[in-house]
Amino acid sequence: MRQTGVRILTEGKIFSQLVGLALPLMATGFIQMAYTLTDMAWVGRLGSRELAAIGAVGIIVWITQSFALIGKTAAEITIAQSIGSHNPGMAKAYASHAFTISAVLSIILASLLVSFGTSIVSFYKLEADIADMAAGYLRIVGTGIPFYYLSYTFSGIYNGTGNTATPFYLMSTGLVCNILLDPLLIFGVGSLEGMGTRGAALATVLSQMVVFALFVWRTKRADGVLDRFSYFVKVKREYVLRILKLGTPIALMNGFFAVINFFMARIASEYGGHLGVMSQTTGSQIEGITFITSQGFSVALATFVAQNYASGKTQRAQKAYRYVLATLLSFGIVITFVFMTWGEAIFGIFVPEQEAKAAGGHYLYIMAFCQIFMMLETATLGMWNGYGKTLPPAVISIGLNFARLPLALWLSPLIGITGVWVAISVSASLKGLASAIWWKLSGLKKDYQPSGAAD
Repeated sequence: MRQTGVRILTEGKIFSQLVGLALPLMATGFIQMAYTLTDMAWVGRLGSRELAAIGAVGIIVWITQSFALIGKTAAEITIAQSIGSHNPGMAKAYASHAFTISAVLSIILASLLVSFGTSIVSFYKLEADIADMAAGYLRIVGTGIPFYYLSYTFSGIYNGTGNTATPFYLMSTGLVCNILLDPLLIFGVGSLEGMGTRGAALATVLSQMVVFALFVWRTKRADGVLDRFSYFVKVKREYVLRILKLGTPIALMNGFFAVINFFMARIASEYGGHLGVMSQTTGSQIEGITFITSQGFSVALATFVAQNYASGKTQRAQKAYRYVLATLLSFGIVITFVFMTWGEAIFGIFVPEQEAKAAGGHYLYIMAFCQIFMMLETATLGMWNGYGKTLPPAVISIGLNFARLPLALWLSPLIGITGVWVAISVSASLKGLASAIWWKLSGLKKDYQPSGAAD
């Protein structure tokens, strides 16, 4: 029996299905990035000091938001595999458990950010006015963490069913709200006094609330996903363990990546001042063009592979991987050329100051050399996730991301801020190669063993 809104991926043309899944995912990813870029574009008009403030906070929020991947990733994998094995009851149960876990976790983390924001920001040892702006921004953004987590989990549930378009439409609405609210709250209008960086934070939170409300409305309609599954349930051990087993490695992988960037920003601050922090934080957001494109195909591939693997169609899954690799590696070549040629001009869109443009352009030039390997890593991640093997890519990512610190500490005294950027680029390239090689040599079993039991 097929449930409402479920898309079957075990039959039909492979490439067209992958593209159909990936395009909304990519668009959704760009929308999520646009929340931050919109803030940066407007705050950049205030000055590089204000931009450094929200850039520093961006890494802290990134660390916190990484744990939203526990519910999202687990929902994508378990729901897709449940559909592939023709077990709709299990899919519904996993959706409810993922939502419940995300709600509890997000409230805990939001409380920590709001309560200890100033202490966390003090790690950067920023100048007093920048630190004050960063702490104020963090406290406001922290209140929106539950809305972000639960919207992210909703997105994972829809992705797992093969419906990647609905999250795109709802996230788009949130972006429009953010675009409209940012200039009003940052600079003020009429009798409304501008709030500066705090206004940017408030605009983001209000937009996230809108997206969450839209997801609730959409899922509770008569044609809601998975027959209007229950949001909160009394959790069962087998489901909780499966969700944590699948989601935690990916969350730790992304969280540890953010922590390393946190320390790398500290090194960048030492050797490049606030321009070094600004180059890394803003530059990584621009660099997200490559990541989001590959991530869209990665999640699409994971959903496609999960269904086909659970249906015993592993050859179809392997063919999909080859399609995704060819597509993303071609795109990676294009991005490499763009960053090497027009990096400074691209950076200038967000920060008009000439000195900041030059520093950011230098960052993008060095990052250009690892773009293809980033594509390789995230494409292969789709295969790992589709098979429910989330630990190997996490091991690779955590190990090689950690290597950035000693490499940066060795190179920076020799070549200054360039040493930090080289350390990032080299480790990113090695991650892509290691993930693809490990997958090739993995020799995974081709039989699917479902976990959990339907109610």
